[in-house]
Amino acid sequence: MRALLLLALLLAAPRAMADSADITKILRGRYLATVGDCIACHTGPNGQYAGGRGIETPFGLINAPNLTPDSDTGIGQWSEADFARAMHEGVRPNGDRLYPAFPYPWYTKVTREDTDAIFAFLRTLPAVRNTVDRDTLPFPFSVRTVMRGWNLLFFSPGYYEPRADRSAEWNRGAYLVEGLGHCSACHTARNALGGDSSAAWQGGPLQGWFAPNLTNDARQGVGNWSVEDIVAYLRTGANARSRASGPMAEVVGYSTSLMNEADLRAIAVYLKDLPAAAPTPPAALATSDPAMRTGEALYVDNCMACHRRDGQGVEGIFPILAGSQVVQQPGTDTLMRIIISGVRSVATDGAPTSPGMPAFGWRLNDQQVADVVTYIRNSWGNQAPAASAADATRLRGLVAAAPH
Repeated sequence: MRALLLLALLLAAPRAMADSADITKILRGRYLATVGDCIACHTGPNGQYAGGRGIETPFGLINAPNLTPDSDTGIGQWSEADFARAMHEGVRPNGDRLYPAFPYPWYTKVTREDTDAIFAFLRTLPAVRNTVDRDTLPFPFSVRTVMRGWNLLFFSPGYYEPRADRSAEWNRGAYLVEGLGHCSACHTARNALGGDSSAAWQGGPLQGWFAPNLTNDARQGVGNWSVEDIVAYLRTGANARSRASGPMAEVVGYSTSLMNEADLRAIAVYLKDLPAAAPTPPAALATSDPAMRTGEALYVDNCMACHRRDGQGVEGIFPILAGSQVVQQPGTDTLMRIIISGVRSVATDGAPTSPGMPAFGWRLNDQQVADVVTYIRNSWGNQAPAASAADATRLRGLVAAAPH
């Protein structure tokens, strides 16, 4: 009897070990999908990972595909190799070229082991039948073969290569930031063809916002942020200097707030090593400038109660405006959008209160919005280009047209 029991245990052991290995791979894949913020784009009206969300691009709206294992409308018939090719080369199993709204120019750096783990996780999701219209761009962008030319110009496939002259922590941060995190997809401006501009990591326009500079420039970047400041911001969506809102609120809510502390610190260490780079700001406008005088009066009437007369805000609740990197970016989109349409910061386990700012677009006309933005961007030591009423008019149009 003992011998039979031992034999049964020996026969079951390899299967138990295999199950354990599969579970470990799936759990790792779930974490990596979280790092890549996959759920943010691929969740629509039909549920998580079922696709259908419209992604705004300068060339039109692109609907994110279904990533559930449905055989007809999802990736149920894909293999590990198919998924890896999509991640590393931007090519679907049928040979169609993907648009870089799916960030394969960054995902190409992810190891095959990690893409296999993500695929294993996706295969465990409930299959959702959801047909997504994948051909929404106008001609000529609707012709996917044009991506061959785009790839020749702007895409360099290849796994991340660790640097021997940097620490393991720095290399982990680089792997996450440049790969699954695809941070420069937003924080580097695009050129007219949608490729990287030469101003790497210096921020740029994004869907009616302005993604801020992530270099170590003291005025426009994170030069005055410590590693701990960056970790706190990514973990909770808030630190003593700023609160995450807009597109970054999704990144924090769906991704960075769920990452482990070691990875968050590695990201911060890597970002703090980016060289400072930013356009030279103009001299601050004189307080006697008509826009500054009008803007000051508007600030006192509408903003001072929360952000204080000296622009210092209330720590942990209302962001500091004095010395703010968001305020001093070259573009005015973020500040104008917040004033026109209001905003709510992200809520996380680490910072469950999500303060909101009400919309003032109903109360202020376009010239008034421009004046108060100009005042904020040139007060308390801030230096940034003045805003215009035309900027405010454009932002109102973008807010009205944005998908809801």
